[in-house]
Amino acid sequence: MNPILKNIKPEIHDRIFLKDPVSSELGKNILKMGILLIDEIGFEAFTFKKLGERLNTNESSVYRYFDNKHKFLLYISTCYWSWIEYLLVLETTNLEDPKERLKKTISLVTTPNMDKLSLDYIDFSILYKIIISEFTKTFLTKEVDDENHEGFFKIYKRVIYRIADTIKEVNPNYCYPETLASNMVEGALHQHFLKEHFKTITNCNDSISPTDFYVSMVTTILNNSI
Repeated sequence: MNPILKNIKPEIHDRIFLKDPVSSELGKNILKMGILLIDEIGFEAFTFKKLGERLNTNESSVYRYFDNKHKFLLYISTCYWSWIEYLLVLETTNLEDPKERLKKTISLVTTPNMDKLSLDYIDFSILYKIIISEFTKTFLTKEVDDENHEGFFKIYKRVIYRIADTIKEVNPNYCYPETLASNMVEGALHQHFLKEHFKTITNCNDSISPTDFYVSMVTTILNNSI
């Protein structure tokens, strides 16, 4: 593991939390146990009362860090996209060939290697499972426009822009780079979900990954539009 990845603090908008959870041991435990609990029972059943019980503390202790569970999901989702952005910078910047850089980018965002990410209070392998099943719930809300205006999705959007910029390098004439980039990121999460739960409506399986599909799709699209 790259030691840099053990020391970088994810960039989180300060209005997502009331008190930065990484500033205390209780806050870190809230993140750690909250991620485990969501993975175990799902976001709909997740409550701060249940989290407090797991932590042997009052739910009011959790509310000192987050207004509600939506903000908690925003926080841990932003952690994920922040780390993906770091991986994109670390592993693609020195690749001179745009096509190779794009293939590496596709691999990192469609089937990320969670073993490269490490924080004592976040199990990224479990967090990735939550992102696959729960991430869309961060923005499929009535408050999405206000939260987007506040900058809550800034890191996620930066990941999309970074992918789109690489697409433009490969084919400057392609008219839909942001659409293709966002489709790839969202689609890969969906394909991982289908692979797990609706196996008959996806070709992704143990031998064909979402990365294989998106490398093929993106390469074909860009080559055909030159």
